[in-house]
Amino acid sequence: MKKLALLSVIALFLGACSSSTPKSEGIKSVDALAFQSKINEDTQAVILDVRTLDEFERGHIKGAQLADFSSPAFQEIIAKLDKTKPVLVYCLSGGRSSQAADALLNLGFTSIYNLDGGMLAWNAIHLPVISPENSALASSGMSMSDFETKIKGKKQVIVDYNAEWCGPCKQLSPILKAWVQEQNGAVELLEIDVDANPELAKAKKIEAIPYLEMYKDGKMTWSNVGLIGKTELNLAK
Repeated sequence: MKKLALLSVIALFLGACSSSTPKSEGIKSVDALAFQSKINEDTQAVILDVRTLDEFERGHIKGAQLADFSSPAFQEIIAKLDKTKPVLVYCLSGGRSSQAADALLNLGFTSIYNLDGGMLAWNAIHLPVISPENSALASSGMSMSDFETKIKGKKQVIVDYNAEWCGPCKQLSPILKAWVQEQNGAVELLEIDVDANPELAKAKKIEAIPYLEMYKDGKMTWSNVGLIGKTELNLAK
């Protein structure tokens, strides 16, 4: 499976939900191991989780402070932070945190670290996560075994990995559904929300959405990350 990129939350990009590498010298985009090293070496750094409360409660990095980027309270929260301290910011995949990093920079913060790939990248290499004791919140959703059961015995299945907040995912959905309908039953569509199924996303090392996989008789024959059209889907078939 090809290496995947990152995500975004509010803006609708033409490709995948992904963060672009920050151009400012005040923002450093780092991988999960470097992010963890920065946390360990600088105890004064502020760790900022810019996901939603629900995402945060499902599992977050130890010591992280919640500052939902989609909430009106986000600006109030970051305005109260100490600008002399480094800020380590992350989200599910890197898109929201990239925008949050820009907001921090505009407020005068000069040492900002953005986690490339967000929690998807963090989880992909099994770094530690603080999980809730509440089993309902801690639910990891579909397992790899569950997934294999869903596609078992089916001639052809296209799997759509998405999330509610992902703009390109919402753009792709009607295109994909229309294409599947045109196949007159030859191809079945399976939609999977990566937020609700973190165990599966981790097992498959998904670091970007929308992400598609094509299975024929239980074997993956094609995959794609990012927004595509019917032409590409026809070639995948």
